[in-house]
Amino acid sequence: MAGRIPEETVEEVRKTTDITDVIGEHVQLKKQGRNYFGLCPFHGESTPSFSVSPEKQIFHCFGCGKGGNVFSFLMEKENWTFIQAVEHLAARNNIALPEKNQTVTEREDDGVQRILEAHQWLAKLYHHFLVNTTEGKEALQYLTERGYSRETIDTFNLGYAPDKPDVVATFLEKKGYHPQEMVKAGLLSETDSGGHLDRFRGRIIFPLRNHLGKTVAFAGRTLGEGQPKYLNSPETSVFHKGKLLYNFDLARGYIRKQNRIVLFEGYADVIAAYQADIGPSIATMGTSLTPGQAELMKRYSEKVIICYDGDKPGIEASVKTAKELQNAGIHVFIARVPNQKDPDEFIKTEGGDRFKREVIDTSEPFVGYLMRYYKNQFNLQVEGDRFEYLETVLREVAKLERGVEREYYLQELSKEFSLSMESLKEEMEKWKPEANTETHRHQSWRKANDKESRAPSGNKPRRAFHNAERRLLAYMMKDTYIAEVVKQEISASFNIEDHQIIAMQLYAYYEENESMNISEFLESFSEDRLRNLVTDIASIPLTPEVPEKEIEDYLYQVKREKWKKENTNHLHKEMKEVEKQDPIRAAEIAMQLLQENRGWKSRK
Repeated sequence: MAGRIPEETVEEVRKTTDITDVIGEHVQLKKQGRNYFGLCPFHGESTPSFSVSPEKQIFHCFGCGKGGNVFSFLMEKENWTFIQAVEHLAARNNIALPEKNQTVTEREDDGVQRILEAHQWLAKLYHHFLVNTTEGKEALQYLTERGYSRETIDTFNLGYAPDKPDVVATFLEKKGYHPQEMVKAGLLSETDSGGHLDRFRGRIIFPLRNHLGKTVAFAGRTLGEGQPKYLNSPETSVFHKGKLLYNFDLARGYIRKQNRIVLFEGYADVIAAYQADIGPSIATMGTSLTPGQAELMKRYSEKVIICYDGDKPGIEASVKTAKELQNAGIHVFIARVPNQKDPDEFIKTEGGDRFKREVIDTSEPFVGYLMRYYKNQFNLQVEGDRFEYLETVLREVAKLERGVEREYYLQELSKEFSLSMESLKEEMEKWKPEANTETHRHQSWRKANDKESRAPSGNKPRRAFHNAERRLLAYMMKDTYIAEVVKQEISASFNIEDHQIIAMQLYAYYEENESMNISEFLESFSEDRLRNLVTDIASIPLTPEVPEKEIEDYLYQVKREKWKKENTNHLHKEMKEVEKQDPIRAAEIAMQLLQENRGWKSRK
């Protein structure tokens, strides 16, 4: 199964990985009860039927039937081998693997790995210089005076690059990295004479991490009057500004819990917000928001609060960013920072509590904000501008999914311009998207967890004994006592061959384990078909207590079907063959069938 990776290491990786976090990077998940639901990434669908269970650490799609644990998800989604999936999750959780486990792909991509490693080493070095050396004393004092606590400095791993030309170059060379290699990585600069200098010398360092928490670039700020004041790493094989969101790795947990994102313009705003206890705070990397960044945010939350600077450029950037987020299907809100201040400045002068109360908590829906914004763009005293303003706003109102929101803004326009609701609705319909699926979406969340008694889409409903076997296996996976009862009653004599295989593996698993770990149990099966079936059965909702009467009924259904297959079919065939030639024998067989059927009913 694991090949070159020790089984205990695989288990450690499994236990330290949250499947919801991993799948949440690929699928926008919404919590419903104990589980999370979203659109299946393995087949096209418009209604969510893809379920993730944090408790069982498995996923299952009620539509296409795919299922498994965190390893099989990555294998399917990324087209990886089992080894690659384990290694990826091990790196994500900082679990060391033996060197011999390095895959061919990783060896071929050794240059990327070396660049990543160099960034990790350098992030540690910069942080050490800031907090532990005399060279970093002035920088540390500057940050402290700016209100940065030591806990914040450590959390964001802030650092300082000494104002010396070759400290970093020497350090990296001693670690085995060639200077030219580090120029390509954006960590060193090359002089006209062919020498090599630390790119960020004399600057406070802000490490830029990817969504896995690995440092992939740096941003540096001068302490004095040097130029440029801010200096970022160039784009490299590990750093793409248009894909990275600052602080996303730390904010991800807060985002999922609060179901919202607070989007800032820069890392200083994010750090100030962190100190103000605003956890789900992220920022773009000084560039316009890209569709890829918007899509990444949508996977984690349907609500984004934009909190850019309160000056005119900040307002215009807010509108541009909001439209990009809206195109991605995100509900956008705008937080207005008063007096043209930036968020960092407001928090430092007015305090974090006031910032949360007066800025974040009073954020308004984008359309309402946009109506006020456009009023400054048009001269509403001019008839032509009034018509253009109305058309512009109606275009935005038409994009809203919730009918109550559309109605609210249409009423606002109706009152302000003395227009009838009918005429506004008629005009809005011209700009309305073809299909508004909000109602359909909410219905789909309710339906997704109510499919276990049905066969996969397009098949006939399952027969009673089939559902009985599935529920028996589900209870067996849940409770070792039930597994033992079933083993004594019918062993693995299920009527469905795949159910027989699962039962046998289940008994073998319980011989070595006192309780069930579904994610681990899935590794007992080499075929995707069986793994999908196990996750399907494990996803069946069950009662908390053992329903003994229910178990007895399921066993009865299984035994009765088994008897029918072994005896009734044979007797029916014999009766049909002899009924013309030997009516008496046919009658005897019919009586035997009747008595057997009565016997089964009495046993029930």
